[in-house]
Amino acid sequence: MPGIGTLVNIATVVVGALLGLLLGNRLPQRTRDLVTDALGLVTLLIAAVSAMDVLSPDLAARVGTSATMLVVLGSLLLGGIAGSLMRLETRVEALGGWLQRRLQGDGDSVERHRFIEGFVTSSLVFCTGPLTILGSLNDGLGNGADQLFLKSALDGFAAIAFAAAFGWGVMASVLTLVVVQGSLTAVGMTLGDALPEAHLAAITAVGGLILVAVALRLLRIRELPVADLLPALLVAPALVQIVAMLR
Repeated sequence: MPGIGTLVNIATVVVGALLGLLLGNRLPQRTRDLVTDALGLVTLLIAAVSAMDVLSPDLAARVGTSATMLVVLGSLLLGGIAGSLMRLETRVEALGGWLQRRLQGDGDSVERHRFIEGFVTSSLVFCTGPLTILGSLNDGLGNGADQLFLKSALDGFAAIAFAAAFGWGVMASVLTLVVVQGSLTAVGMTLGDALPEAHLAAITAVGGLILVAVALRLLRIRELPVADLLPALLVAPALVQIVAMLR
């Protein structure tokens, strides 16, 4: 049944977030920080594996060996410019602030920042990885939800760690999960055929680099405007098609 993968994913995130909330109240701040650091390192590992798809033979055959890096670079630059002009990061943070006020009231500034950081970080980690795109598309295409089931297990454990560190904002990220994966599943049902391997490799490589930016935020190295980079996921397959036509 198309959509079953997303339903399972939502359930694991909710259960994981509830467990994290119960656990987080019993952990000192330094332990929560350590949990966030560990999750940042794992996110960095997943990002590195995904970004290696820039070396995909299918992508190289479609655009040429010398153009694969340029496709990824162009996707991030054009997507980042578009996202910045649309002020996506600001809008996502504003959405997190609105949800925080609706669910928790005004609260203090520290708690508000913690909620927004949990919402933004969780939404990006749960929704920008390659399994989100590939799994949702395949689910919609009727090819099974195995990839989303794997993603559900990973997201469930991630939700425990995130909720222990950030609190209720992680639970609110379920709304983003519903919109993103639900939309991608609907796109898969409409397409009828999967995207070519070269296009998927470009999306995966770009998604991996976006996850690097998420990891840098988790590790408190630099607060990159990750949401502004999300349009790059749409630019990547378009650039692959354009370069392939110009060869």
